[in-house]
Amino acid sequence: MKQAFVNATIWTAAGEEIDDGSLLITDGRIVAVGPDVDTADATVVDCEGRFVLPGFVDPHTHTGVWGEGVRDDYDGNEISEAVTPYTRALDAIYPEDIGFADARRGGVTTLGISHGSANPVGGQLSVAKTYGMVADEMVIKEPAGLKMAFGENPKRVGEHYKRAPSSRMGVAYLARKAFYEAIEYRKDWEHHRALEAEEQAKPEGERKPLREPKLDLGKEILLQALDHKIPVRNHAHRMDDIRTAIRLADEFGYRLVIEHATEAYRIADEIAKRDVMLAIGPLFGERAKREVSKATPASVGIMVEKGCTVAIMTDSPINPIHGLRDLAIMAIREGLDQSKALATITLNAARILGVDDRVGSLEPGKDADFVIFDDDPWDARNKVQATYVDGRAVFEATGPYIPD
Repeated sequence: MKQAFVNATIWTAAGEEIDDGSLLITDGRIVAVGPDVDTADATVVDCEGRFVLPGFVDPHTHTGVWGEGVRDDYDGNEISEAVTPYTRALDAIYPEDIGFADARRGGVTTLGISHGSANPVGGQLSVAKTYGMVADEMVIKEPAGLKMAFGENPKRVGEHYKRAPSSRMGVAYLARKAFYEAIEYRKDWEHHRALEAEEQAKPEGERKPLREPKLDLGKEILLQALDHKIPVRNHAHRMDDIRTAIRLADEFGYRLVIEHATEAYRIADEIAKRDVMLAIGPLFGERAKREVSKATPASVGIMVEKGCTVAIMTDSPINPIHGLRDLAIMAIREGLDQSKALATITLNAARILGVDDRVGSLEPGKDADFVIFDDDPWDARNKVQATYVDGRAVFEATGPYIPD
């Protein structure tokens, strides 16, 4: 089905604002966007006076695994061990979580879904669309990164369960130990394959059967990070914890994204020169622990001006997922250049998640994920009027929000 959304002000997140523009979609993909689009044979939707934007992308949420409002549905952390890279957020995603409906109401069409930060080395993140009833069909990238966590959270959990770690030293040691064990695991397999090659070189009757090393699902994921197949997504608030994350990334050479990055602005130059991407947030709420005492929405604008790839995240349900756009407004109020704000909730977030080839901007060939506003999207009084995922209308405003 071909649809054309015409006469709109279009913010593509990939170029200049388009006045009186059209967005043409077919079979869930964007075909064309611009001021002069051939809309012949398309079902036309008149967007006169309206704004069309890319669907918002939140790079760091717990939607679908946190069990919002229903404790029995909480699957936020696997705390039986301190190092759990073998776990997958995908296996805990509950598509009927109310958070997905909230996301669609707020124009959020793509999520990075993660477990919590109980472990120095956690598990694997997923990227999912916010519409669907089967997690495997909602997920568009798996795995999308390896979760690690430094600072108070893994310390507190270790102390509570009377296991390591109980200090920042212990947190860093367990992370370092896990990667060195993965490197040794790789050597075991390389040695095995060398022996296999030797056996294959022998006459068939002289070959001896060889037993493979034991497969270790956790170490396999650590090797994916070491081989740059997935990034390390490192929870770190305080600047010393951020430095520890950088220190380990330098030691092992993996790609690093700093999650939360609360005090990143205090070491802005050091981060900027290393081209480390940042998912900053949550931007409002109580100062629930000492390491977020210096939190400020101004951090977003500071780090953007330093040239960093910065995305805003809700950490939902810590900040409501439907308020992602409002967090960007807060950052604008605290100094973020308005012309750069849209990327922090669209294209930059998609880059962090590794799905910018599909979402994050309105460009031909990308998924038809977009939102419609009646007026200026940076005016917090204006709410999302419609949300589309893969060309399907998944939310339409009908009045004040009243929960079912």
